[in-house]
Parts: sequence; structure tokens; C-alpha cells
Amino acid sequence: MTNWTPAMIEERLAEAALVLKRLPEPRRHGYFSTWPEIVHSFADKVGQEPRPLRVLASPQDISRMEETLTWTGCLEPIDGKIVWMKAHGERWKEICWSVGLQRSAAHLHWQYGLCVIALTLNRQRFNRSLSKRKVIALAAGA
Repeated sequence: MTNWTPAMIEERLAEAALVLKRLPEPRRHGYFSTWPEIVHSFADKVGQEPRPLRVLASPQDISRMEETLTWTGCLEPIDGKIVWMKAHGERWKEICWSVGLQRSAAHLHWQYGLCVIALTLNRQRFNRSLSKRKVIALAAGA
């Protein structure tokens, strides 16, 4: 049994966000194109950018991602939103605009969210009425 730290939680959430990006886009059933596939000649492809290669996620990666998706259930909605936006690589400016907080407050919510997840996974009991800074200190001391 591992002792989860906020840094490990951050890594795992970033990995889950990357796996989500690598999953194929959902398609609607019943809709299809009757147009033939366009075959481009070499002259057509000269000025084009190469299409990015898409590496599909392995079943183990998808299982780890599904497990990670359940972790934010113990967070307040604003904390969960900040944690996921940061895991997806969003810049603090976009996060602050999205949630309506200053950068320092958004950063505190992000740290608090990671620490709550770490404490929950470590099965450590803590009082939910503690301040965010005390919960962060409690997780750092664990």
C-alpha cells in the first residue's frame, strides 16, 4: 500500500488527462458519409502540415484513468474544476477567469484539492471544518 502525496496525485491526474486526450472521439451511430475517400496527390500534400500521429491508450492506461476519475468526488465543485483544469495543462490565467478567483486563491484551492485527495486515499481522517492551510499542512506532515 502506497502512501499518497499531493505530488503523486498531481502526476496521476495529469496522466489521466493525457489518456482522456488520447481516446478516440465518440461517433454518433447511424450517421455516415456516402462521399468517397479523397485521395491526395503528392502535389496536393506539398504545403500541408503532416497529420499528428494518434497513439491510442492501452487498456491498463484506461483502467488507471477510470480509477483516477473517481478521486475528485470528495472535492467541492470549484476545487474539482481547478484540479482538473490544472491537470489538463490549463494556464493559471484561464483557470482564474473560469472560476472567478485571484491566482493566489485559485492556487490555494488547487493545493487543498490535491491534499484532500491524498488524505482520502491514505484513509486519514481529518476535520472538514479545518482551514485550507491547515489541511495542506496536515497532508505535508503526513
